[in-house]
Amino acid sequence: MSNQVITFGCRLNSYESEIIKNNLDKSGMENAVVFNTCAVTKEAERQAKQAIRRYIRENPEAKVIVTGCAAQINPKQYSDIEGVDKVIGNDEKLNAKTYDTLNFANTEKVLVNDIFSVTETASHMISGLEDRARAFIQVQNGCNHRCTFCIIPYGRGNSRSVAIGEIVAQVKILVEQGYNEIVLTGVDVTDYGSDLPGKPRLGQMMKRVLALVPELKRLRLSSVDVAEIDDDIFWLVENEPRFMPHFHLSLQAGDNMILKRMKRRHSREGILDFYEKIRKIRSDIVFGADIIAGFPTETDEMFDNTLKIIQECEIIYGHIFPYSEREGTPAAKIPQNKQVPKNIRKERSAQLRKACDIELSKFLKTRIGKTENIIVEKGNIGRTEHFAQVKLNDNFNIGSLIEIKIKDTENNLLVA
Repeated sequence: MSNQVITFGCRLNSYESEIIKNNLDKSGMENAVVFNTCAVTKEAERQAKQAIRRYIRENPEAKVIVTGCAAQINPKQYSDIEGVDKVIGNDEKLNAKTYDTLNFANTEKVLVNDIFSVTETASHMISGLEDRARAFIQVQNGCNHRCTFCIIPYGRGNSRSVAIGEIVAQVKILVEQGYNEIVLTGVDVTDYGSDLPGKPRLGQMMKRVLALVPELKRLRLSSVDVAEIDDDIFWLVENEPRFMPHFHLSLQAGDNMILKRMKRRHSREGILDFYEKIRKIRSDIVFGADIIAGFPTETDEMFDNTLKIIQECEIIYGHIFPYSEREGTPAAKIPQNKQVPKNIRKERSAQLRKACDIELSKFLKTRIGKTENIIVEKGNIGRTEHFAQVKLNDNFNIGSLIEIKIKDTENNLLVA
């Protein structure tokens, strides 16, 4: 039986799962499954534990390894599951030697080090991503900030960056393999370079990548923090057509008091200033956002400020979470009488999603009759430069770039 990796959570986990799979296969190990877990919400952990137990019941002969943020933060809750053979940390999971030397006869089940002792992020060269239209490259890992709702720094450690030369080398390999779009990803990607000699910024790094790999057709960013955007990024928006006109913003809220209690570094005014500055440079740019609904102490008025920011910034892609208490975070210690009831969190999440859907529908209508550059995904779906989904009327090779004319919209999709 071949090895497999089952992934939960973010794009960074998906990228790292490819590295894990490569290392597993090279190690000569057989019949092993790695669960790459997420700790961003309690629900993510519940789903992972449920999937692990179900897999063990159905595959009692398999070697079961658990890793990822949830395993890094609380390895015991996974090592206690009967049938789990090994629990390895977020640093260990990316090291080929881990799989070369993994001894299943050894009774020591947990191999998790102190993530805060890790001082660099290695550049993990991968030979491509299976069945993907685009390739993701990890340029940064960890986070130096301590938002009151977030447990992720305890799973990922402090911020550390990959050197520009190593990023360029990896982009060249992926472009040579036929990838037309590269997405730069990390935990706090806009903090890129603060730990490197000379402290290069994210925009500087992207300019170097585009200059040194002229064959790269499209470069896209994952989630960004408006408090850390540098001038070179504004330059790219204005001058570099290969930099995609799409920002996914790590907002979390649109009310100043809630942002302060979350310990975010931006204000409501900072969000609006960024939006207006970007829109003046390029009027067709689009925005997505991560938003938490029902953070402790959030009143109806505070929630309305977050709802309004979706309309004010025309946020078309909403990654909406109802607030989830995370043990070990300051927000989880806020008294129960200050916690927003769960039914209200769900209602507010639904309102935020609906508001984003309205903005998306309005944006898609503006694309009717226009010719779009599309990258083809599986299932006869493509993505425009603005990351809008397009329903294609023919079969094309996954990952290929095509030009098509938009004739209509349907269920918040463009129709070619």
